[in-house]
Amino acid sequence: MTDSVVDRLRAALGERVDTSESGRAAMRADKSGHAADGMPLAVVHAASIADVQTTMRIASQTGTPVVPRGAGTGLAGGANTGTGEISLSVLGMDRILEVRPDDLLAVVEPGIINADLNEALAADGVWWAPDPASRDIATVGGNIATGAGGLLCAKYGVVRDAVLALDVVLADGRLLHLGHRSVKGVTGLDLTSLFIGSEGVLGIVVGATLKLRRLVPGQVHTLAATFPDVRAAAAASAAVTAAGIQPSIMELMDATCLAAAHRLLGLAPMPAGAAQLTVQTDGPAAAAEADAIADVLRAAGGSVAASGDRAEGERLLAIRRAMHPAMLTLGTTLIEDVSVPRSRLAAMFDEIARVERDHGVVIPTVAHAGDGNLHPNFIFDGPDVPPQIWAAADDLFRAALRLGGTLTGEHGIGVLKSRWLAAELGDDQWQLQRQVKAVFDPQNILNPGKVFAPPAA
Repeated sequence: MTDSVVDRLRAALGERVDTSESGRAAMRADKSGHAADGMPLAVVHAASIADVQTTMRIASQTGTPVVPRGAGTGLAGGANTGTGEISLSVLGMDRILEVRPDDLLAVVEPGIINADLNEALAADGVWWAPDPASRDIATVGGNIATGAGGLLCAKYGVVRDAVLALDVVLADGRLLHLGHRSVKGVTGLDLTSLFIGSEGVLGIVVGATLKLRRLVPGQVHTLAATFPDVRAAAAASAAVTAAGIQPSIMELMDATCLAAAHRLLGLAPMPAGAAQLTVQTDGPAAAAEADAIADVLRAAGGSVAASGDRAEGERLLAIRRAMHPAMLTLGTTLIEDVSVPRSRLAAMFDEIARVERDHGVVIPTVAHAGDGNLHPNFIFDGPDVPPQIWAAADDLFRAALRLGGTLTGEHGIGVLKSRWLAAELGDDQWQLQRQVKAVFDPQNILNPGKVFAPPAA
């Protein structure tokens, strides 16, 4: 059967089917550090919707599992492909098909890189707001599949707020056109939103109609506020929100993250224990908003430096964007993702400190403080995550849920968090979501083993 599947793929798609050992091995892992067991049967490098449909028809007829994949920058193991599975890459489908500044929309293929899209859109005076830290390497299709977030979410929303319509290929090869090009549209059930963040378990996104924004006029103002400890920085960020001021970016780095990033970038060391908030305002009121935020941060005990220079602002944000490579200098890293209400951010940092003490682990943490999304990084030695780290992660995840939060704000469930999904959803909703998947994928061939796994004991 294996030879038959690969033979059928080759007969239909020719050189777009890669069975080389190196090509297949590259599909086993994403940026999470986790790799699937074994090797995929083949990698299909789709160049068109027809290629995706052909692959899914063959997979459906033979009962062969398929794992959709973009750039492989995910952090939950969601695109990892293993034994007996086909890796279906849409990275080569990277065209901008249409831009309509008058309607504030663009139609794109899923493989286009997030930053490349905005570079192209700038000529028309528009942009797509989602801004993940991985924007220079992540695809729009991957952003949609994981429900990605990023640095600008508090003011400009997440991917779910920036998609009007999707073209989706189902498990049996049928093509669906979901959503609309109009600003309003409430016809039937909202299947577009259902597919956003569905992590490839319902269908494969092959096209997207994106909701654009006009480029923001005026200057950008950036603040760097240093605090004696991370709890003070977290409390200060909550005070900014409570004051009713809306920055475009508000990022928090704890002492370990900040020190590692400074070392990586060759910057002067920070005071021991210091944490930093990097805040940016934009638009016509940027200067006044920056002044008001600076007053709040100083009142909360912060030492604030301000700049109205865009290049200096980008330099300050580059420290935050260097977080992932900086963590790699500390050891093997399990990069995690929880969210809590913004008013509970300081309490969540208290919980992280407790987990560190109780489990004897190091958890450097950064946060999108403007929306309460934290990225705890579990540091350990060796290629495999040891039981001690998973025990600490379990404790931390459940602490986030107790504070009214969620297991993931933007990375998704994938394979790494699937055992905790029922803890957040409850058994009834967990079972109902499995039933929804079965409607779209009755053979369970789309990304099997991801998202919906047996609950943790």
